[in-house]
Parts: sequence; C-alpha cells; structure tokens
Amino acid sequence: MWSSTPPSEPDAGLSTEIRPLASAALRASRATVTTGFSRRTLLRRALGATLGLLAVEAVAGTLGFAWSAGKGGGGVVRIGTFHEFLTANGSLPVGEGFPAYVAEAKAFIVVIDPDRVGWFEGEDETGDGSALNVRALYQRCPHLGCKPNPCIEDFWIHCPCHQSRYDRLGTKVDGVRYGPAARSMDRFGTRIDKDGVLFVDQTKLALGPLPVALGMPGVIPPLVENGCA
Repeated sequence: MWSSTPPSEPDAGLSTEIRPLASAALRASRATVTTGFSRRTLLRRALGATLGLLAVEAVAGTLGFAWSAGKGGGGVVRIGTFHEFLTANGSLPVGEGFPAYVAEAKAFIVVIDPDRVGWFEGEDETGDGSALNVRALYQRCPHLGCKPNPCIEDFWIHCPCHQSRYDRLGTKVDGVRYGPAARSMDRFGTRIDKDGVLFVDQTKLALGPLPVALGMPGVIPPLVENGCA
C-alpha cells in the first residue's frame, strides 16, 4: 500500500554541502609526518652509515700518516752499538732477528740477516736497510695507527686493533686473512757511524711497500702457525 505521506524535507539544522579544506588545513595535512620507516628507507640509511664509516676509517688512516710524516719524531735518536743493542734487550732473541721496541725512537729495530752478525757502517735514507743490515720500523700500524706488537712465538708483528699481520721485517702479508692494512709498515732512515753506533732519523719516514703473498719472495714465513692467537 502506497503511503500518501510526502517525503520529509531535510533537517534545516544539518548542512549537506561538501566544503573544500581550507588551504591552511591542507598544508598542515601534507606536512604531517607518519611514524616509522619503510624498508627502503631503512636500507638506504644502513648503506649510508656503512659508507660513512668506511670513509671515516680511510680519512683517519690518511690523516694519521700525514700527521706522523709531517710531525716526524723530532730528530735523530741514538740506538747504540750492536753489542749495546743485545745487552739492552736482555733475553729477547734480537740477535736472531726478533724486532726490539725502542720507545725513544718510536720504532722497532730489527736485524735483517742474523747470519751476518751485527750491522755495518753507512747511511740509508730510504729505510730499507739491507746494506746496513738493520731496519727501523715506525711504531704505527699503517691501517689506523695502532701500535702493533712482535710475537715471540712466530717472530711476526701483530696489530691488536684489526689483526693486520707483518713478518719480522715489517712486510704486510697479503690477503684478508692477514688484516686490512694496505701496505707494509713504514720505515725510518738509519745511519751507522765508524764506531758502529746506530742512529734512527725520525725526520726521514718512508712509506712501506705493498703487501706480498705468503710463500712469495719478500715475506718471511712465521716460525709457527697462528702464533700469539
């Protein structure tokens, strides 16, 4: 049955008009920041943080070397005769080629060929030391500047910070297994006078050469595997 009641009129108190947002409200809505991060944002931030850390390490290593090379050690340091060197290091087998640390020189002093017994008169500004039979290795690891330590078990030099390893003459052993340092240990110039007295010249600092693979000429094998591990 049809109703004869006419449709009711809209309530005069309610408005059905659709009103656009005011420009100020729209801007506020757009400026609202939602909480949380998307997966893409998190990945981007993680990648950025990793690259930033690598950049900081590279810059720190470069600045560390530039600072040390420019500052130097302040002059020439007397080490002594070979006999004085042996006496000063007591029971350490320095005569057999074990590196001896000399704090005043900021260097490890190492006999290159122990069979030649001692060092010989001359001067070497390159730091190689082959002719003099002695080398003075700067005390800083070329990676980030930590002080490495000689290991009595394998006669190698180990950096405690990032595990870079060098043979007893400071040559960096190539490969990820032997740490991240990009070159061998840096060397000071040396001089031996007519009386057999060794001097380390801290004003002459030479970059260490590139790493060499274990088993190749130029790297002295360790006495034992995983020494001082």
